[in-house]
Amino acid sequence: MKGRAIVYKKNDIDTDLIIPAKYLNTDDPKELAEHAMEFLDVEFPKKVKEGDILVAGRNFGCGSSREHAIWCLTGNGVQAVIAESFARIFFRNGINYGLLPVVLEGATKKISDGDELEIDVKKGTVKNITSGKEFEIKPYPEFAMKIINAGGLMNYVKKEMNK
Repeated sequence: MKGRAIVYKKNDIDTDLIIPAKYLNTDDPKELAEHAMEFLDVEFPKKVKEGDILVAGRNFGCGSSREHAIWCLTGNGVQAVIAESFARIFFRNGINYGLLPVVLEGATKKISDGDELEIDVKKGTVKNITSGKEFEIKPYPEFAMKIINAGGLMNYVKKEMNK
């Protein structure tokens, strides 16, 4: 997948920063998208475009296990998050809801805001097209890629049941 980087050089971006608790009264990704990252960057919904890739520091998605944190990002068109590390439940929720979480050590030092990126999870690389540098990542197991490619766990299960 290819996309433009939106970089936040911050560690511990928790689910309250991703989507404040006061907006958890809906599960509509488009409605949630209007409030994504508003305590961190009020302009986020205006600057993000379909297919963008969010880049952040360590422990991205820590805090509560709310799926809304995934939905508000995908509602804005974010297709992947590259971070130095993830809270485990956010990482798994990302896979379950079709948002690709990618661990890349030193991500915020290797990628700048606006860089064009290409992620190849099969090959295990993130290429910064802008800088021409390529970085190794851990490839995903086949079952996880099937879930991500289906757009999440529920879509995957529906597809498998209809075989």
